[in-house]
Amino acid sequence: MNREVDVRHVLSAVQVPTLLVHAVGDPAMAIGGARYMAEQIPGARLVELEGESILTGSSLERVLGETEAFLLGIWQEGGWNDPDPERVLATILFTDIVGASERAVGLGDRAWRELLERHHELVRRQPVRFRGKEVDTAGDGFLASFDGPARAIRCAQAVVEGVHGLGLEVRAGLHTGECELLDGKVAGIAVHTGARIAAHAAPREVLVSSTVKDLVAGSGLEFQDRGTHELKGVPGEWRLYAAEA
Repeated sequence: MNREVDVRHVLSAVQVPTLLVHAVGDPAMAIGGARYMAEQIPGARLVELEGESILTGSSLERVLGETEAFLLGIWQEGGWNDPDPERVLATILFTDIVGASERAVGLGDRAWRELLERHHELVRRQPVRFRGKEVDTAGDGFLASFDGPARAIRCAQAVVEGVHGLGLEVRAGLHTGECELLDGKVAGIAVHTGARIAAHAAPREVLVSSTVKDLVAGSGLEFQDRGTHELKGVPGEWRLYAAEA
């Protein structure tokens, strides 16, 4: 499972003092991975040890010594202050109603407004339940943010199932990335990415980026591969996965 995890997209969002200790001869995890992480995590320190393991003999003693010196250094400098408090790592959830325009035309303005109000009331309960935060509402779409990707997925699944009882189908898209905080609300490329992923979701589908999938490894959540896609306005190709109900 660990070999399949890929968190390269979020390394730059790590904003705490970071110490990496790696055995140069580790047969399971190549030293190149640790060197890459040290380059990508702002201010990270890498200690390379000889041998195949950091948990035996003199290597273990040095690990403990390096860790103690690292923590003491932070303490002697007066603790740690967030160098960039206006950026956070967050999981972004987008939902919107499938075929909203057609339903609005078929029902008429008053009936559609009443149905939309019931939809909003139901959807708003779920971020509270899963410790998320409603960020914005636009028409039939919702944007929420979470500090835990597994809870964000389960929130999306609850929304999909909940509104089905109203005779509505929604699609959901999720992405985890570094976000700007503007007036207390998340913004930036990660938010746009979540919206573009939602646009690729099928009715009643919760679609996530590979970053989200990798971050919830071991949570019990299962996924189906939906292949690679280009997301409008977002560079590169993105592998997407559907969270199983």
